[in-house]
Amino acid sequence: MQEPHNIPVEVRSVVLPTGLMELKIEAGAFRLDDLIGFAARANAKRGFLFLSKVLGKHWPVTPQTMREIHVALATQVPENLPGPVVFIAMAETAIGLGQGVFEAYKDANPDQAALFLHTSRYHVGDTPIIEFEEAHSHAPRQFLHIPTTAHLHDLLLRARSLVLIDDEASTGNTFLNLTAACRALNPAIERVHLSTITNFMGPAANDALSQRFGIAVTTGAALSGEYTFTAGQLQRATDAAQVFEAYADRGASAAFGRLGLDRKLAVPADLANCLCAEISTGERTLVLGTGEFMHMAFLLGLALEQRGVDVAVQSTTRSPILEWGAVGHALTFPDNYGEGVANFIYNVAPGQYDHIFICHETPPGPALHHFAQAVGGRLFYFLSEKNIEEISVY
Repeated sequence: MQEPHNIPVEVRSVVLPTGLMELKIEAGAFRLDDLIGFAARANAKRGFLFLSKVLGKHWPVTPQTMREIHVALATQVPENLPGPVVFIAMAETAIGLGQGVFEAYKDANPDQAALFLHTSRYHVGDTPIIEFEEAHSHAPRQFLHIPTTAHLHDLLLRARSLVLIDDEASTGNTFLNLTAACRALNPAIERVHLSTITNFMGPAANDALSQRFGIAVTTGAALSGEYTFTAGQLQRATDAAQVFEAYADRGASAAFGRLGLDRKLAVPADLANCLCAEISTGERTLVLGTGEFMHMAFLLGLALEQRGVDVAVQSTTRSPILEWGAVGHALTFPDNYGEGVANFIYNVAPGQYDHIFICHETPPGPALHHFAQAVGGRLFYFLSEKNIEEISVY
């Protein structure tokens, strides 16, 4: 059971082009307007988006602000979780968030046996997968790869606790689906902790989680509350958001979390030193992740920030969002994973930054060149944490 909710509540109503959003927000350490804005989605399943201002996905965020959220959520992971503990970040939006929470947890709990995985919408070779659905998503099919390294595979099969990370929770259905899939593989899992920036499931739904999941469930969030959305004129996306080609090679790397990690990723310090030498005082810099490849962009941004650079971090996305509310500018371009689905970058206007560094895991091709030219950016191809090549844009 969750703790009783005798907490001051803020009531908010937001009229979107796609309907009416009504919220009740519990007072906490973070303010609503500091954490999220509101956006309207071109999605017939769900016409709204809680657009995070601290995630580094649809909104430019300083690395330090992102780090503060990682630490805040890691601190809320219960100390008594039985190990090994498996952290799973939800694709694509929360991959960077989940890796940041995992790394902050490892900093605080270096002796706890813990595994990080992130879900994906791409297959890595013929690696075995668990498949489940995020029903409301624009691209609903998700895959969780089974680690191929003996030690990491053992951690997954011996795990007794799951920490599931997403940017927001509204129904809990995706978490439930993933938990069921993991317990089918490993019935010894006995605890689940849901870690989100915003938890809008509401007190009654939170209190019912353990019964619903069939095992003990706790929650941690930067902001909690509940919402109702009355749909108006929903807009359908014009293009497909996912292509179903079993085991197609999309260039998704095995090196950065899909096949598991039990350690922090290395900061690209050498690259940061080289780039820092090219940035003058007062110039603004943006480090962009691409699709599911987000965390190395954060680490590069953090390294630049620690060297005194005025830097923000963000990522491209496949999520179609209308230019309204928290989305002031949108750019559409081909996806670099080769699915032939539209990708987007939001809130990056021409001339806004003096330097834009684009981090990608996929081999360079026309889509990346098109994107780099559109935003005036430079391409950095991460073959591994330390092996990084700059790709000529022209």
